[in-house]
Amino acid sequence: MNLKLPITVVDELADHEIRAVGELDLASGDIRIVRYEDYDIATQGLPAHHKDYEFTVGVLSSGGRDVEFGVRVDRMSGRYSVTPDELLEIKGRAAKLFSQPPGAPTMH
Repeated sequence: MNLKLPITVVDELADHEIRAVGELDLASGDIRIVRYEDYDIATQGLPAHHKDYEFTVGVLSSGGRDVEFGVRVDRMSGRYSVTPDELLEIKGRAAKLFSQPPGAPTMH
C-alpha cells in the first residue's frame, strides 16, 4: 500500500515565498524528495536559514480542493516533517474534504 502523497511545500519569507514539491509519508510524517521551483538550494541554502524566514506550510491537493497544514523544518538536517498530531489532523481533514462530491461546498 502506498502511503505517500504528493504535496506542495511553501517556505514563507517576509516578502516572498519559495515553493517546492515533495512527498508526504502518511506513516511517518516525513516529507521526502523535496524539489524546489526556481530556487537552487545548493547556492542559496535552506530557505529556513534566511534572515527573513517566517514559517513553512504544506498543501495537499486533490480535484481542485486543498488541505493546508503546518510543516516543521529541522534547520540542522534540512528535513521537512509534520508532527504526529498534525499528521492525524491531516488524515481526518483530507478524508472529509476529498470524499465530498465534486462541486460540493468546501469545509472551513
